[in-house]
Parts: sequence; C-alpha cells; structure tokens
Amino acid sequence: MSDDGADIIGAGNTALAHRWQGVMMDNFGTPRLPLVRGRGTRVWDAEGTEYLDFVGGIAVNSLGHAHPAVVRAVAEQIGSLGHVSNLFIAEPTVHLAERLLRIAGRAGRVYFSNSGAEANEAALKIGRLTGRTHMVATTGGFHGRTMGALALTGQPDKQRPFHPLPGDVSHVPYGDVAALRAAVTPKTALLILEPVQGENGVIVPPPGYLRAAREITAATGTLLVLDEIQTGIGRTGRWFAAQAEDVEADVVTLAKGLGGGLPIGATLAFGAAAELLTPGTHGSTFSGNPVVCAGALAVLDTIERAGILEHVTRAGGRLRAGLEALAHPLVREVRGSGLLLGVVLGAKAAARVQQAAQDHGLLVNAVAPDVIRLAPPLTVSDREVDIFLDGFGAALSEVSDEVLTAV
Repeated sequence: MSDDGADIIGAGNTALAHRWQGVMMDNFGTPRLPLVRGRGTRVWDAEGTEYLDFVGGIAVNSLGHAHPAVVRAVAEQIGSLGHVSNLFIAEPTVHLAERLLRIAGRAGRVYFSNSGAEANEAALKIGRLTGRTHMVATTGGFHGRTMGALALTGQPDKQRPFHPLPGDVSHVPYGDVAALRAAVTPKTALLILEPVQGENGVIVPPPGYLRAAREITAATGTLLVLDEIQTGIGRTGRWFAAQAEDVEADVVTLAKGLGGGLPIGATLAFGAAAELLTPGTHGSTFSGNPVVCAGALAVLDTIERAGILEHVTRAGGRLRAGLEALAHPLVREVRGSGLLLGVVLGAKAAARVQQAAQDHGLLVNAVAPDVIRLAPPLTVSDREVDIFLDGFGAALSEVSDEVLTAV
C-alpha cells in the first residue's frame, strides 16, 4: 500500500464494507464507515473524505492518530526486541510499571494485559483471593464483555444471552451512597465503580460519592476497585479521574488511552491487594509486551512534557461552553468532565444526530438513544473544537425540526 493509502481509497467505502460482511462475525454489525488513514484529530475514509474524529477510538487515541512520538517508540522497539513472553524480563515493561506507580503516587504492583476487560478480570481474581466471593457493582456500569467482567457489568441486555454468569454479584444504583452502605458488608470481596459511567451515557456521580465508597469499603475490609479504563490517563484532566476527590483505591484498572491506539490493559494494586496474585494464579502470553509498553511510555512522556493535562481542562471547558452556548432546543444537558462529554438530547435522536454530524464531516458516538458521547484526542486544538462546534450545531439543526415535531 502507498503511504497515503491511495490504493485502498480507490476501492471505495462500499467495496470495503462488502469485504467486511463476507468475512467478519456479525457481533458488531457492519460498521458505518471504513477509515483508511489518520493524522492527529483527522481521519479519511476509503473515498478520500476527511472527518474530524471526536470518537477517538472510544477514548483510546490519547494523542490522536499517527503521533510521531508513538510511531517512533514502536518502530525503535520492534526493531530491537519484540515479543518475549512473561518467561523473560523486558525493560520497557518494568519502566512502564514504575511510571504508572509514580503517577499513582503510591507503592504497589502492576499486572499488564491486553484490554480493559482483561484488566477487570484480573481485579476480579484479586478479589476472589481475599477468600470472599460477594461483589458489588452498579447498574448501568460497564466493565467489559468477557464472562467475569460481564457479570460485573450492570447492563442486563448485554448479560442476558450469557446467563448463568459467574460470581455472586449485587448491582446497586450508581451514585446512591445509601445503596452502597446496604450492599457492601464484611462478606464483600470488592466494590467496583467507574468514576464516570462512560458507556452508560457519561453519567457523573454526585460530589463525595467516591469518597463515601472509600469509607464504606475501608470499614468492611472490602477492596475498592476503580475502573479508570475510560476516564484514566488524562481523559478528565487528571491522570486518574478519582484524583479529583483524593480517593485512593485498592485496585485501579486502566486500558484505552494508556496505549494511545495500541492494545494494553493494566491492573494496579496497592497495599495488601498487591500481594494476592502469586505465581501460577494468573497470566497472559502477551502480558507486558515490550512494543506496546514502549508505545504507552511515549504516550505518558508526551502528556507530561507537553502539559496535556492542563490542555485537557482548557479544551474540555471550551468544548462544553461552546456546546452549551449553542442553546439548541434539542440539547437538554451537557455532562461529563474534561474531554469525556455527553450531549443529552431531549428526544431519542442520537442516531440521527450521529449521522447528520458525519454528513458534516464529524465523527461522534451515539452511546445511548438520547446521548452523544464525545471523546476526541487529548491533543485536540482550539481551532478544531471551534470547527466541531460549527458543524455539530448545523447537524443538530438538520434533525431538530423533524424530531421536535414528533415530540
């Protein structure tokens, strides 16, 4: 393939969609658009049409597409040492673990995996090794689709085809402290929470919720697991979203933005929880792959050196203020933190708004029937935010007459 993807572009969107349908399992359906090239916050489809990417691989592409630091780190590492398995030590793996613990500001231990679901599976196993079996999670929470992580996921439609699920799991309303107090007991192994429920429509808990969860779990000897898979690595303007409330969990799970486009998960454990996994209790062939770890280190280096955490706070504020300033009758609320925002609509029109936005050269995610999720690269510029706001306002206007008339 040529550097600019010209031969794929010549194939066209429809041709690539037909090829997908011919060979891929149908669990995703047919995705709405083939993409063949990206640079920063912009991507191009197979017909050469350019889009502003405010999906970001679902909060994965921290530095956008083809960031030079990540490209360089991956190329250098694969050119010197590729996969070695967990039978041997690779320096980038150790370096990344050290770096994550430094970011957390605490001594602990790290287990690397390949995805967020796997990071949560490791957390589940850590919980089981306490000798307790009961677990508490929240309704609407999303922790992955592997069987253990799915048992923790509080979304019945995703769970139903796979019953019976493993584990003794209680689900309680998200944001409800009284429900936590009632559910978490001295028999509870772990409580798992997202600091912001991303997959459920970017739901933000009330102030003090995470701190109350910490107090409740400390009183019962229960592990507090914070699923920072979507909120972590700068997405909300801090390395970990829970740092905004100075909450220290026993276990923190990461993925998505950590690899900046490369598949990696991480389970960070602290205190007694850090010592529960012992030889033979868990593993993965690709755990701590040095190429992926080198890419993740490049992500962390760039975020730190370029002051991207501060930029996320400013850019997220600009995006939110701009969305609110649209004062569009179809928009009921804008919620979220940093560059993880949910545009809540006054009708179940998210799919139509998503398509209208695409027609205006913008990629967004209809995460719920009435919510558009925005998770652009953390490097998104002020100019790109302004371009997005213009196009998104136009997309809203295109669908509003039809939707509001129906309402």
